Amino acid sequence: MAGLFDNSPAPDTGPKALGALPGDGCGFALVALEQGVDIGPDGLTYAVPGHLSDLGVGDRVVVPLGKNNKAVSGYILQVTTQQPAQTQKPHAIKAIQGRDPMGLSLTKDLIELARWLASYYCCPLGMVLVTMLPAAVKHGTGTTLQTFVRFPPGSDPGSSQAGPAFPCGATAGSSTPGSDGSDAASARDQGGSRKPPRISALQKRALEVACQRAEQARAGQDGGGDEGGSEGGIEGEHEGGWIELRALADLAGAKTTAPLRRLIEMGLLESSIRPTVRAVDPMLSFISAPKAGGDVGGGAAAGVGLELSEHQRAALDRIADSIHKGFSVHLLHGVTGSGKTEVYLRVIEHLLNGNGDGDLRSPAKRSDISGGTSGGGALPGAIVLVPEIALTPQTVARFYGRFGATVAVLHSGLSAAQRHEQWRRIRTGQARIVVGARSAIFAPLANLAVIIVDEEHDGSYKQDQLPRYHARDVAVRRAQLLDIPVVLGSATPSLESYYNTTAESGRGYVLHRLPERVTGLKLPRVEIVDLKEERKLRRGVHLLSMRLEGALRQTMANGGQAILLLNRRGYANYIACPDHGCGWMLNCAYCDALMIYHKFSAGQKSSYGGLVRCHHCGAEQLLPRVCPVCGKKVVVFGLGTQRVEEEMGKKFPGVTLLRMDSDTMSTSGDYQAALKAFGRGELQVLLGTQMIAKGLDFPNVQLVGVISADTALNMPDFRASERTFQLVAQVAGRAGRGGKGGHPGLVVVQSFSPRELAITLAAKHDFDEFARGELALRKQVNLPPITRLARIVVRDRDLEACLAHGRKLAEALAAMEKQMQTGARVQGPMPCPIARINQFHRQEIQVLAPDASRLQKLLTGLRNARVLKSDAHTAVDVDPVTLM
Repeated sequence: MAGLFDNSPAPDTGPKALGALPGDGCGFALVALEQGVDIGPDGLTYAVPGHLSDLGVGDRVVVPLGKNNKAVSGYILQVTTQQPAQTQKPHAIKAIQGRDPMGLSLTKDLIELARWLASYYCCPLGMVLVTMLPAAVKHGTGTTLQTFVRFPPGSDPGSSQAGPAFPCGATAGSSTPGSDGSDAASARDQGGSRKPPRISALQKRALEVACQRAEQARAGQDGGGDEGGSEGGIEGEHEGGWIELRALADLAGAKTTAPLRRLIEMGLLESSIRPTVRAVDPMLSFISAPKAGGDVGGGAAAGVGLELSEHQRAALDRIADSIHKGFSVHLLHGVTGSGKTEVYLRVIEHLLNGNGDGDLRSPAKRSDISGGTSGGGALPGAIVLVPEIALTPQTVARFYGRFGATVAVLHSGLSAAQRHEQWRRIRTGQARIVVGARSAIFAPLANLAVIIVDEEHDGSYKQDQLPRYHARDVAVRRAQLLDIPVVLGSATPSLESYYNTTAESGRGYVLHRLPERVTGLKLPRVEIVDLKEERKLRRGVHLLSMRLEGALRQTMANGGQAILLLNRRGYANYIACPDHGCGWMLNCAYCDALMIYHKFSAGQKSSYGGLVRCHHCGAEQLLPRVCPVCGKKVVVFGLGTQRVEEEMGKKFPGVTLLRMDSDTMSTSGDYQAALKAFGRGELQVLLGTQMIAKGLDFPNVQLVGVISADTALNMPDFRASERTFQLVAQVAGRAGRGGKGGHPGLVVVQSFSPRELAITLAAKHDFDEFARGELALRKQVNLPPITRLARIVVRDRDLEACLAHGRKLAEALAAMEKQMQTGARVQGPMPCPIARINQFHRQEIQVLAPDASRLQKLLTGLRNARVLKSDAHTAVDVDPVTLM
């Protein structure tokens, strides 16, 4: 992108893009401001001065706002030579002050996508644009000045002379930026004739490297660049033979850059000082990701020489055939271990190989993918979304191993400088494949050709703050705007996506099935343990059933590894008085929720034993010794990962175990280190919450134990059964991936509701039967995905004010529905399942409509009437994934 890091003002070249108008102005621009409120939902109109006539849609600019003309940033939505119809005094229209100091911009499709997001998710357009451009990019984090050099253009790079002469036809005294030519002048004799300056062998080697890059640039071969793809990159760095001075010194074998700076002074190298971003390459942590087994793992060379299964070939052929044929949505439903990731890789190879030259079913050589020109953004690219990149290093390692430095990564674990550097590589076209979490859907690829959403069912794709978007749905919309295909993949698809493949929905999603694991792998055997019957067989409290204990001992004896899942952290979730007549229980003082007991570790000495914490507002205190009502000693009961860890220590002394939950894993580095240790076999048991239920692929995992499959079933949410099925099926898929001759894998699921269909069908790996039954039930009660839902939560510290606000909003919705006749049903206001969080009382209104268009019509009517707005007291959540 021209001017991405250009801090100099644009030259006044006169009207070009907008056409000349009388006076200094050359047109008008509609600008969306980076503001948290709707200051003109469609943007504000500004005049475009003549020296900024080349501004276009997506450019970030600085404009005056308000009576004090405060300078604020915004994005151009539209440019025109026509005076706005509503303005009778064109001289009163304020002018754009200038382009963004960093020369930043967004692609045109992102601007159009932002307008849709603001409308669909009821969010100010400025907030959407703030979300799209990372703060690190706007602040220029990590930017530094670097010197780039190249062989002077116009010289003959074909000649080569031995000894201290002018290699490659260069002449002394050439004018270069930053050089006054004094040394070149001193190279002349008294008679005015030139004489070659004396250069060392090291300097000659540097010039020869520069010559080679010039030749490659002239031949259109792109001399490559810094091999890691993250060192000192700028737009056009690889064009024209440019190379960073330190990189050239390294290639020439120089310990310092001083000899090369001397060549600049002589005029033998042309130099340019430009801002660039320096950051540690984030790929380094993924390159060393733990290797997985079979074909479904994550080694750098995974997949090379792999034969696809019949189902993989069929899915690949149909998806690849849709490339460059317009918008389409493909749902890849494959059981765990069926090779979905390999299909993604082959689809991208097909794209990068020029629409399928050669056999799609054989992996392309890495040089064929990463050796081509990457600048300018003309070549096609892909976005691959994963639920949480810190938990799936193997997936990133596979993409990097297959596509090398053309891969960029975007996720929350990056430093600010890394995020800036990766974004820059994407925007300038150096990176063509973006792998990232939710926000990576906004990657500014100039020629995006396919979008892939892995584990599309995962709830982490939904953002819980403004704008409350769902990355999967945004991916579908962006693909629609660009007229390109999108691939959604999962072993347990969301019912929304699955329903969209049916004729009844009318959405036309294409379903591809991978019903079997790849060659040599079988789905694990699943056994369900009835915990009610288990309690009759032995006394005491045991979180591990006899069956699970026996399976653990057998696994340890066989030298295998095990994964234990309990989707509840802490030690116990009830702190109460033992006297049932008293009935006291410890609740959070700020929320209508129970406090959770977290036991101190062995190194934390305290007579209180631990602390209690609210998992909603974060309030905590020491564990009380006695009941404040009757004075009896309190008891703790319930379960959590800490308590399972304690029981494992007592029953399996000497077994190496690591607990993975948000209490023990605070950074992405913690996750990476834990998974690497497990992959190396240093740990025998991995115990954790739902973060270990997805994306992990270790060949030696012979056993998976689900401590309690009931934790999600008891939630007051119509998706409780769906989440239970997904969680059990996903974690079960971690077992039995050892390949031919490996352990087939065993899964032990413990439950107090062993006959619940979500559990029994997950044990059978029967998603289709579960989906049919659940969709039939949803249809009976008109719940999503049969209908569309919006949830409006109002909150206030004053209960009466909260109730009044809720009633007023519900009445306005009912009146608007009566006027518009959309067929929507308004329910509420009513208390939220958690009626108070952090001292704020919460009331909710649910709006159910037959389809998205009618739901949007109703919500837009209220927004236009200035009745409905997203602010500190009102949260509008369209297509919510949780009702808590």
